[in-house]
Amino acid sequence: MHAIDRNTPVGGTIRPIGILAAVSAELEGLLALMGETRIERIGKRDYYIGTLGNRPCVAVLARIGKVAAAVSAVTLIREFNADTLLFTGLAGGVGRDVNVGDVVIATHLVQHDMDASPLFARHEIPLLGHKTFGADDQWNRRLTECTRDYFAHDMKRDIDTATQAHFNLVQPTVHHGLIASGDQFINNPHEAQILLDELPGLLCVEMEGAAVAQVCHEYDIPFAVIRTISDRADDSADTDFIDFLHRVASRYSAGIFSRVADLLKT
Repeated sequence: MHAIDRNTPVGGTIRPIGILAAVSAELEGLLALMGETRIERIGKRDYYIGTLGNRPCVAVLARIGKVAAAVSAVTLIREFNADTLLFTGLAGGVGRDVNVGDVVIATHLVQHDMDASPLFARHEIPLLGHKTFGADDQWNRRLTECTRDYFAHDMKRDIDTATQAHFNLVQPTVHHGLIASGDQFINNPHEAQILLDELPGLLCVEMEGAAVAQVCHEYDIPFAVIRTISDRADDSADTDFIDFLHRVASRYSAGIFSRVADLLKT
């Protein structure tokens, strides 16, 4: 498939939103909201083309890691002419008040494993002059509104009481701040503390968001990254991650993006 002419966007005269998920359980809920879709297969990925609310939308399973996320982001921009990218997924909490079941919406993102020193400062992206990339304020406000509304009205209905008790989902909170991405699964408190020392104000860690942020910066595309905290990035993380994904995070994603769909109808 050749790149789509930027003057003839997918879905008609309105350019689509591109939505990326790192794991299939979250993508499934999003596809249910999009209704009937058609599929374009590019680079061994299926891109689902449809609508969210009244807005054209292309969704993809970005897979795990920074390269996979960057490839998916570039394809959404170059092949489908997406004018906004949203990334939804899980993360490990490292900030003091960030708990399992909370949601973090990135204000800025950094690649914690980027180190081209002494040629460039640690964490700085070579030749771009940036250590962090800022997310879109308007989309952050929308996602905050949708998440708080979901917590207030539907979360306890969607998630059974036993699961709420197991993960201590008493009063989930929405946080805003720095997210760090790297090609490693952080699962011990020593590694988490090193990152906190290097990156003051860091809230959580994951494996894709900052790569998408860099791509969007280079293409001048607004983006937002929303992460559900599945674990505390310690030695229980590998067990908690899978369990939490199926019992909680997939329901969060569907509930939050159903509200995003409602916003896009107005």
